[in-house]
Amino acid sequence: MAAAAAPAIIADRGEFIDVLRALWRGHVLVHCGEEAGGWLLDGGRVFTSYSPLLRYGLVREVSNPQGFEHVRYFRLSERGRAFAERAIAAWRQRPLLERLLVRLLG
Repeated sequence: MAAAAAPAIIADRGEFIDVLRALWRGHVLVHCGEEAGGWLLDGGRVFTSYSPLLRYGLVREVSNPQGFEHVRYFRLSERGRAFAERAIAAWRQRPLLERLLVRLLG
């Protein structure tokens, strides 16, 4: 009997690289609770990428005294910044067709 497949570390690679790129450019990942849409970046919902970002210490929570109550704000950590630079460079080296397929298939 075959063992069950382990869940993917990165469920949607296209979303993950988009989130890394935005964070690397200085944007902020926001957690506003599941009732309010969950995780957001630039007003768009982040469906799966927040989990590996948190799990591997690629983002850190930052204080935002001018922000909203009960909303948490995250930026790349030093480790995350170094990882993002390498991941973005590797992504750009992939053939265009491969990048398009990843966008379509996850």
